[in-house]
Amino acid sequence: MSDGREGRAGIPFRALAPNAVTALALCFGLTGVRFAITAAEGNPNHWEIALACIVGAGVLDAMDGRIARLLRADSRFGAELDSLSDVIAFGVAPALIMFLWSLHEAPQFGWTASLTIALACALRLARFNARIDADDQPHKSAGYLTGVPAPAGAGVAFIPIYLWLITGNDEFRAWYVTMPWIIVVALLMISSVATFSWSSLRIRRSSRIFALAGIGLLGAALLTNPWLTLLAIAGLYAAMIPFSVASYARVRRRRATASGPSAAPASLHGDG
Repeated sequence: MSDGREGRAGIPFRALAPNAVTALALCFGLTGVRFAITAAEGNPNHWEIALACIVGAGVLDAMDGRIARLLRADSRFGAELDSLSDVIAFGVAPALIMFLWSLHEAPQFGWTASLTIALACALRLARFNARIDADDQPHKSAGYLTGVPAPAGAGVAFIPIYLWLITGNDEFRAWYVTMPWIIVVALLMISSVATFSWSSLRIRRSSRIFALAGIGLLGAALLTNPWLTLLAIAGLYAAMIPFSVASYARVRRRRATASGPSAAPASLHGDG
């Protein structure tokens, strides 16, 4: 006879920790919208706080999965919460920030253009969730991602704002500059192009000191001149996309050669 203690036992705190970080990232994203609203109402310094909130959400998003694996607290609930948080923090929030900052001045389709980044983020994550258990994921198995991931997409979408904050040139804020840029970023997010995955990078044991020094210097640069540093990071990421496509093409050719003529077609299909 059960005494009911199993139902009251609950779950360990370690299982809540990564989900709490994910929820915090969601709140950071929405807080960015709040500061964008106040910036549009006449507090221009709040644009920087709005961007800082999205950057903070990106940092937390990079942490939650690693915390879950470290604590062995991976769960389907956590994966679903992570996707919902990503849609809000890196889709909805950037869409609203870009609209309030620039695209509201477009004579037509400004709101529609803003929606593309939110819609692309939602579609990308829905595609990822639909294929999470698929056996045939060529991009993932080769250490690549399919399309630009949501946090990176938000960072690249903000390049015009970085340029505006650095230079003070209102030309970067013009709707005819930001509108095509947002649409291009949205298309890259839902595209099937292969992009480099940070999780697949491996640092040689002999180079780890240099890697740690580089991370420390990057942190110092972010504190000293955050917008120039973020512009450099986002610009470098965008510039690496053609190289990731070419790199994956070489992987496909090697796989096709290794599989033989009869198996090659089956190994080349799929999104990953």
